[in-house]
Amino acid sequence: MPHLNPKTLDKLRLIARKPSLRSVVSGHIQEKSFRDQSKLLNWKMPRSMETVKSTVQAVSNPAASVHIAPKTDTILRFLSFNIQVGISTNAYRQYLTRGWKHILPHLERQQNLEKIAEVVADYDLVALQEVELGSLRNGYINQVEYLADTALFPYWYAQLNRDMGRFAQHGNGLLSRIKPSQLQDHKLPGRVRGRGAISMRFNYSGVEVLVVLLHLSLGEHSRHQQLAYVRNLIEGEKHVVLIGDMNSHLQSLLFNSPLETTNLRPAEDVLPTYPSWQPSVALDHVLVTPGLKISEFEVLECNVSDHRPVAVSLSLSDSEQGRLQ
Repeated sequence: MPHLNPKTLDKLRLIARKPSLRSVVSGHIQEKSFRDQSKLLNWKMPRSMETVKSTVQAVSNPAASVHIAPKTDTILRFLSFNIQVGISTNAYRQYLTRGWKHILPHLERQQNLEKIAEVVADYDLVALQEVELGSLRNGYINQVEYLADTALFPYWYAQLNRDMGRFAQHGNGLLSRIKPSQLQDHKLPGRVRGRGAISMRFNYSGVEVLVVLLHLSLGEHSRHQQLAYVRNLIEGEKHVVLIGDMNSHLQSLLFNSPLETTNLRPAEDVLPTYPSWQPSVALDHVLVTPGLKISEFEVLECNVSDHRPVAVSLSLSDSEQGRLQ
């Protein structure tokens, strides 16, 4: 499945500029003035909103065999999944009727975790959003550690973004069969604290790849601040994978955000991921730079959260392979 060609990109730009059109990838996009676009492209974060970055270590899982560095012809399989701390949702009303599950422990959460472990086991790298890292509501189980142990991932990392003591430990997670050469924890800017990103570098087929796992804010203002930070993070990088719950439509990300100045591209086809019981909008994305190629894109039929997981197969682009040979 090839990347979007120039004609397809032109069509997406046209959709993004027509506020009357809706689609699973664009939603409703407001027309922006030239002044608004200039402000967006030259976005500057206030000093009070600057993020915190720290270099961290992935946790090694002795129960799993260490993954051997991929060969040139190896295709990597990535998955992004907002697991809603193990709570399944089958209708909008359940956000209210099942709201107590965000506070108190329940048997269904453990059953859902077992199902999630079966799903993630088939992948080389998994980006998890809305994970519980060990509090009362989850029986003090770190969900990232549990999934790493159950699905036998040799490396994992849990990022804590909202620390509510014994009642909730909310964050993001990384599961990897590839050994990281560098791992960093990023606290993203925004009006409300609690959003984060994890960046991971690894060597693949003779090149260095930078993967950025993230969960962006619902609010447009904060989301633009976060995307401006991400844009600066990946600036100058040749092989980048941006993956996660971006709470934004594709056109908005590519043409009405700080990412507009990057060369990130999606897969040829984009499918809706939310809500899981009747998907209608694409909020979960995988974007790559031209040196990488998405050969497969799939939204899995999995109803153990309010989002469906996104799966892709990644490799070096044909031109990049030719350059390295």
